[in-house]
Parts: sequence; structure tokens; C-alpha cells
Amino acid sequence: MNIHEYQGKEILRQYGVKVPDGHVAYTVDEAVEAAKKLGSDVTVVKAQIHAGGRGKAGGVKIAKNLDEVRTYADEILGKTLVTHQTGPQGQEVRRLLIEEGCDIQNEYYIGVVLDRASSRVVMMASEEGGTEIEEVAAATPEKIFKEVIDPVVGLTGFQARRLAFNINIPHELLGKASKFMISLYTAFVEKDCSIAEINPLVTTGDGEVLALDSKLNFDDNALFRQKEIMDLRDLDEEDEKEIEASKYDLSYISLDGNIGCMVNGAGLAMSTMDIIKHYGGEPANFLDVGGGATAEKVTEAFKIILSDKNVKGIFVNIFGGIMKCDVIAEGVVEATKQVGLEIPLVVRLEGTNVAKGKEILEASGLNITSANSMADGAEKIVSMVK
Repeated sequence: MNIHEYQGKEILRQYGVKVPDGHVAYTVDEAVEAAKKLGSDVTVVKAQIHAGGRGKAGGVKIAKNLDEVRTYADEILGKTLVTHQTGPQGQEVRRLLIEEGCDIQNEYYIGVVLDRASSRVVMMASEEGGTEIEEVAAATPEKIFKEVIDPVVGLTGFQARRLAFNINIPHELLGKASKFMISLYTAFVEKDCSIAEINPLVTTGDGEVLALDSKLNFDDNALFRQKEIMDLRDLDEEDEKEIEASKYDLSYISLDGNIGCMVNGAGLAMSTMDIIKHYGGEPANFLDVGGGATAEKVTEAFKIILSDKNVKGIFVNIFGGIMKCDVIAEGVVEATKQVGLEIPLVVRLEGTNVAKGKEILEASGLNITSANSMADGAEKIVSMVK
């Protein structure tokens, strides 16, 4: 789950991480009032959307007076920002962060992630702050330093100081930078983050170490114990179909293709998308109904797929283990009847109760095409859609 920058900064502030003062604004008048409260010589007007690259898209402006705050707020609010993370459709700006300016001396990058290779949390740091870390990794990987963190002892003072020293934090600020890193790691662990990224971390003319930007993502599987984080969820920033899918515990991600996929198991879902691509088709979604789906769950999954107007055909690919093929078949038939399906539907069933499942599909009298294998199904649905 993602949250906005201003929300992330408020969480970091609770852990002693230094951040600039700022206020959220939903209207132009609120933006001007927020700037008045700050009383800063320079005010930063920042679009709040769940995507990076806002500055390059015109979503971050520096205002030198209240008139400029009003002008920039009016310009950005309601604007659709298109960045490398939003996709070509962009994202509408519905709120702003009005923040005090600061005397930036140097910019750095700090990030905390889970390294799946070592099954440890890793803190990364670079003196190439303010740029995409992927670009730094590709062009100058030697400028990225890492510390693998022992979960028993956490990030040690020695590790934090070594990172600060390696990225050339000024000597007199090494202590503050180390404290910053340890506080950031503590927030990452206690709030069940999947990513905690500060880009840029800045040193200022008055000797502070600040998080000028923040990106916090959270592990969906841990949200049951992070109720206050759930309250920060902004549904306007999420795909409507993905929101609906989450209500039924379905793993759904919207894509740009025209072949809807309903599969059980993440690995099989990925393979299904690959084989559709192999035969020249374009998947419209990733959808894993899980191992214990009911007929009702399958019906809702079908409705979510069909709510995508780009979908011109559906491929149901089920391998029955815990999931029984007859349950899937019942759900497919029920969903087809409810929605009045008018586009091609190919179903491949294999595994537990497969014979019973196929009988249910055949007895339904509906226009459902059976497939003998995953490849057969993918080839059929691609040809039908074309």
C-alpha cells in the first residue's frame, strides 16, 4: 500500500526523522493559508500523487511570495500529471503539500528495502541524490553503498556512520546523519514497510540533515496490525477494479491489453500472461483468485474483469489442487449468466474434479470454448480476439 509524501513525513517525524515543516492543502485558498502559517521566505508547492517524477512533470514549484503560491496552487490542483510511474493516462492532482523552503547544501539518497536474496533488510545510500536510483545503479554502481542489517541487533551506529562516511556527508554532520538513518530503519521495521526511500536527503546551511522527500510503501500482508496506516489509504489514487478486487481478497493488477485472465496461483498467472504474449496477444490483467476460491469469489472476479472496457476476450486457466475445478466451473457459469457475456471465453481446467468441472461447463449450454492445455487455450483466445 502506498501513501502520500506528506503522510510519510508525518510518520517519520514521529520517529525523530527531521523533515521540513509543511501542511496539506486541498484548495487554492488552503494553500495560501498554509504558506502564511509557515512564514517562510521561499515556499515549495508540491503535487501529492502516488508516483515519482513529479518535478519533471511540473508538479513541484518554488514560490517566492504568496501570489506565486496562489498561482502555482491554481495551476497544479486538478492537473493531470504524467510521469514515468503513472503511465500515459497520468494521475489527477487532488491535494498539495505546502512546505517551507530550506538552504540546501548537498543532496543524497537513502533507501531501505528487503533484499530477497539474503532475506535481510538492506539500507542503501548514494551521494547522487535527487536522481533516479535506477539511473545511478546503471551508470555508476560504485556510488551506491549498502549495509545488510542483522534483524536481531538492527542497524548499528557503526553501519550508519560507515554509510554516512562513504557518501561524503560533511564530517560535522556524521552524527546527525547516523541518527537519521537509525530512526529511518526503526520506522521501516515498526510500520511494516516494504520500501522507505528518501530522495533527496539534504544537508542544509544551518547544519541540519533533512528528508526533503519521502516515499513509504507498506506490506499489504501486515496491514491487519497497522490500522492507523490503513486510515491513510487514498482510494482516489488506486484503480477502481483493484479496489473492488481487494474487497474479495483477489490479487488483481490492471494492465493495458485486451485479454482478461483468471487464474489460480501467482506463478501460473504469470505463465499465463507470458503464453498469451507468446501467441501474439496482450493480457488485460493479472488476476489470481487464490487456492480457496468459492463460486461467489469467481463470480466477482469475472465481473471485475468485464468492468474493463478494453477486454475483448477472457481466458480462464485453472489447475485444481486445493482449488476444485467444479467450483471454478460453477462460478464461471454463474458469472456468465449474471453479466450476459457477449465476448469469447476460453476455459482450461486441469486437476481436482476436472471431469466434473467440464461436465458443468458443457451442460450449461453457454458459449464456452474448452481448451486441452494452457498453450491450446492461449492460442484459441488470441485467435478469437483477433
